Amino acid sequence: MQKLLSYMRAAVQKYDMIQSGDVIAVGVSAGKDSLALLCALARLKSFYPQKFELKAITIDMRFNDKDGDFSEIRTLCDKLGIEYTVVPTNLYRLIFEARQESNPCSLCSKMRRGALNKAAAATGCNKVALGHHLDDVAETFIMNLFNGGSLDCFMPVTYLDRSEITVIRPMIFARESDCARVARNENLPVRKSACPADGNTEREEVKAFLSSLEKKYGNVRIKILEAMQKKEINGY
Repeated sequence: MQKLLSYMRAAVQKYDMIQSGDVIAVGVSAGKDSLALLCALARLKSFYPQKFELKAITIDMRFNDKDGDFSEIRTLCDKLGIEYTVVPTNLYRLIFEARQESNPCSLCSKMRRGALNKAAAATGCNKVALGHHLDDVAETFIMNLFNGGSLDCFMPVTYLDRSEITVIRPMIFARESDCARVARNENLPVRKSACPADGNTEREEVKAFLSSLEKKYGNVRIKILEAMQKKEINGY
């Protein structure tokens, strides 16, 4: 946790992610990354000089038209003293049944973020924190390079005019392995995703590709982030 907090505080300070009076909604799934983010931000809140409030929001995809069971996450939020909201949606039916998307991840991500931002605004939040880490940064950069021929990635901080929400990504200096260790050490209620596309996505292919490169070239993901910072790509 201390290592993750160190990375998080460095990112928060470098990109001025948190100001006094912020009310931050953490987008929480049952995955290790978002749960690690929630716990680390709760810990950061206890000593960070800029005072802020936290809330947690889960967008329920309702896989197979069934309400998700998020009782363990609710118990965790109660323990942390964080208000928790579950937003039921029909996204599973829309994406996988009505539209039968062959490559659903991009549309699903966009629609989940839209629902999350709307819920955050409705609960009085001015910011949304997402659980993207350094591995996500590098993988997204490579996916955009290979697919669109662009040097592009999500930004550390993004202001959304339509929803008047600022999106922050406090874990972009941390590795996925750091999140996994926190999830294990803190005994967080991580559950495998029920998404039919889980484990069979383009991102998984890029993850494997970068891992193969690291066997020869070392910390490729870190080098990609450093190159983005040197060229100030998308606010890095």
